[in-house]
Amino acid sequence: MSSPAQDEINQVAWKACDTFRGSLDPADYKNYILVMLFVKYISDVVKDHRAAYHLEYQGDEARITRRLARERFQLPAGADFDSLYDLRNEGDIGQRINIALEQIEEANKGKLEGVFREVDFNSEGKLGQTKDRNARIKGLLEVFADQRLDLRPSIVGDEDVIGNVYEYLLERFASDAGKKAGEFYTPGQVSALLARLLKPQKGDTICDPTCGSGSLLIKVGRQADGRDFALFGQESNGTTHALCRMNMFLHGMDSFRIEWGDTLRNPRLVEGDRLMQFDVVVANPPFSLDQWGIEEAGADAFNRYHRGLPPKGKGDYAFITHMIETARTGTGRVGVVVPHGVLFRGAAEGRIRKQLIQENLLEAVIGLPANLFFGTGIPAAILLFNKGRTHGDVLF
Repeated sequence: MSSPAQDEINQVAWKACDTFRGSLDPADYKNYILVMLFVKYISDVVKDHRAAYHLEYQGDEARITRRLARERFQLPAGADFDSLYDLRNEGDIGQRINIALEQIEEANKGKLEGVFREVDFNSEGKLGQTKDRNARIKGLLEVFADQRLDLRPSIVGDEDVIGNVYEYLLERFASDAGKKAGEFYTPGQVSALLARLLKPQKGDTICDPTCGSGSLLIKVGRQADGRDFALFGQESNGTTHALCRMNMFLHGMDSFRIEWGDTLRNPRLVEGDRLMQFDVVVANPPFSLDQWGIEEAGADAFNRYHRGLPPKGKGDYAFITHMIETARTGTGRVGVVVPHGVLFRGAAEGRIRKQLIQENLLEAVIGLPANLFFGTGIPAAILLFNKGRTHGDVLF
């Protein structure tokens, strides 16, 4: 059997959204779709590997079980997708899925702890009263049981297929989510441009302090040589943090550390009493964030704001200075997406901007067109900083 086309798999996965469309906001139902996609993927992988080991060990269950125990993910009996699909007509199907998710987390504690925390398949508030809720969940399971969405490695062949499905869904959700989209997704063209501009190298450590669903971080990583790099990130939204970790696994990324928390108020990527340092730092932070944390910034334990405090109602330079302080001294490169106001606003921002120029950190300013980002029509720019510059020119 030939591998299904990527676009066909994408369309089947997108069809699952019809189960919720019109009754749930895309910002809510995306979590149910993406979690079910993740469960389907690990179930199909384990099923595929079990079949291969059955042949290899001639049906010796003890040896098969020992081999499966060394797999990337552990899947408890009854928590796999096929078992849940068989229960699709049960009156408590939502609770049964919740229990299965808890079992998967527990069996993969080091990797998946908390990754399903924000998703409740038995939520009356989100999925409706029992009859409607059960109908929606049954419909979702039936769409994912479509034979065209068979994600076994022996069927899809290309290991990028599942990651590409996840990215496709994230981009479609972002286009539907309006202003909320910018909280979890950077347009693919911008991510690809940043990845090429920052030129990550083999062995680099790459960090996104506002990583959202991780798409930008993954694209920059993939620009490096092979899989010899490590990804780091922090995300303040608990649901989006979970999506990011699933995104990493579905793209075959195992060398990553994604923290949950507010990067400006509570940076979690630290070593002892110092901020971790990275070869590449990249981000698309929230534009002109209000209430970013100026109250605590004056006494910042990491002295990130030694060039001056950004204004209370605009956090752009708070993110920029955090990124510069976490770039490795002498070699670190920084790429950040900013609103145009960052280039010309005066007062505190003007003083910080002048200091960055005097320190010879700014390498380039790249203008981007309007209407490029989800949820806002304003034009933006990319700022590139380099902590290893040997000349004083700035490219506009």
